[in-house]
Amino acid sequence: MNVRSIEQVQMLPMHHGTTPVWWLVEPRSMKGETAGGYLELAAEFAIEAGGAVHPHSHHTHEYYYILSGRGIMVIADEEREVVPGDFIHIPPDSEHSIRTSSDTAPLRAFVFAVGLPDTPEYDYSVN
Repeated sequence: MNVRSIEQVQMLPMHHGTTPVWWLVEPRSMKGETAGGYLELAAEFAIEAGGAVHPHSHHTHEYYYILSGRGIMVIADEEREVVPGDFIHIPPDSEHSIRTSSDTAPLRAFVFAVGLPDTPEYDYSVN
């Protein structure tokens, strides 16, 4: 499972040394994998305490950034706890789900996806 955090990468100064940056995905490192792709979506979502996102898959590179709360991320047969600041890459067509770690605390995350040239339309409201 590809989960990254700023605690695992070195901070590098950018913009003439005025801005600290922690590259969770280095510039152009996914150029080949996403060539011809497009931004499919960008959103923030919440999972209520004790809740879960049903297992599903998309033909996109999908990314979650955990904003608050703790959860259990499942991608294919791999499971891992995720915490605020974790950046998760979900490869195309990989079944994935996420659930809260607690029955008393919700989880909030930012999600975006990069569609591939052959990504079919997907109804996110039902799946």
